[in-house]
Amino acid sequence: MAKTLTFGIMHLGIAFSVTYALTGSLAISGAITFIEPAVNTVAHYFFDKFWERRERQAKTHAATPEAKTAARYAAA
Repeated sequence: MAKTLTFGIMHLGIAFSVTYALTGSLAISGAITFIEPAVNTVAHYFFDKFWERRERQAKTHAATPEAKTAARYAAA
């Protein structure tokens, strides 16, 4: 947990520093420092849902008789 917390703090520091270097604005840098991780968290949630659905579909496809036959012929 300490590593994760340290990485999070480092991420915020880098985000603030880069944004401040580009804009010279403390207000914009502060806003982006916290807006970006919030947006990223929401995007990650939907990405996980997409990825889980993709894995479920792959498992379903692998369990079909056609997929087992194709795998048998591919191994031969």
